[in-house]
Amino acid sequence: MRALYAGCDLHGNNNLIGIIDGEGKRIFKKKLSNDLGVVCDALKPFREELVGTVVESTYNWYWMVDGLMEKGYQVHLANPSAIQQRRRIRGQIATFNKIVF
Repeated sequence: MRALYAGCDLHGNNNLIGIIDGEGKRIFKKKLSNDLGVVCDALKPFREELVGTVVESTYNWYWMVDGLMEKGYQVHLANPSAIQQRRRIRGQIATFNKIVF
């Protein structure tokens, strides 16, 4: 079984979910409405292979993180300002942005 990693760029009324494999190959990318059922339906085909899902910790992260955790997903919060700082310090694109964009 391959290991997959998901990232979510969360906005006010929609989100962009991307999934990559362990080699960084994009497996899935889609813009979705901010509805837990829609998000879970999109992740369902990959559920058994998902090692973790990273959600951007914006002002409205709680509904997605709580909902995915209740469904048994391994969820991690990403601090957007720390990602920006790390990118500047290391001079490289953050893994989170590679997953999503």
